[in-house]
Amino acid sequence: MFTGIVEELGTVHAVLDQGDALRLTIAAETVLDDVHLGDSISVNGCCLTVSDTGSSVPGGAVDLWTADLMQETLDRTSLAGVAPGDRVNLERAVTADKRLGGHIVQGHVDGVGEVLARTPSEHWEVVEVSMPPEMAPYLVEKGSITVDGVSLTLVDVGERSFTVSLIPETLARTTLGFRRVGDRVNLETDVIAKHVAKLVRAYLPQGGEA
Repeated sequence: MFTGIVEELGTVHAVLDQGDALRLTIAAETVLDDVHLGDSISVNGCCLTVSDTGSSVPGGAVDLWTADLMQETLDRTSLAGVAPGDRVNLERAVTADKRLGGHIVQGHVDGVGEVLARTPSEHWEVVEVSMPPEMAPYLVEKGSITVDGVSLTLVDVGERSFTVSLIPETLARTTLGFRRVGDRVNLETDVIAKHVAKLVRAYLPQGGEA
């Protein structure tokens, strides 16, 4: 589980195409402070398992980690398109003694959206993002959404898109600061909303929507 508070921007070091899978190696610092094999790290909002660690310099300090991406991950997230040199949002799994600074994030991507527009202001920037229509029932104004692993508050919600307002800290410390119109982003809706909707749906007339 994560909170959607990005700890650092990592850099894709290598991508090994294995046909129906990828081995993704990422250069990082903060998230490797106490890393162990089998730990979970969120990469652009997708929960991945550390399968290897190493160094880009023989005998140097550990600054690389590797994860294996199966076909399901490639089909349902934007990680299928990453390339060496790309910057990615990284967050370690939250521990019980940490502050929940964002909201409850599973790292299970619900769909891939596209940046539709960016409207800069003096102190913030409004970004419009498309979404698969089936996600719309779980989004409400002032509710939570995860975009590329970043916990954000929804401003406006439509049937096929939503807007978020990004403060300077978010623009400076995450990939959302340099995502361009047309870029694909990973989306995760609020897990509590999904569970409530499923429970309520059982009490609605047949064919009703929560």
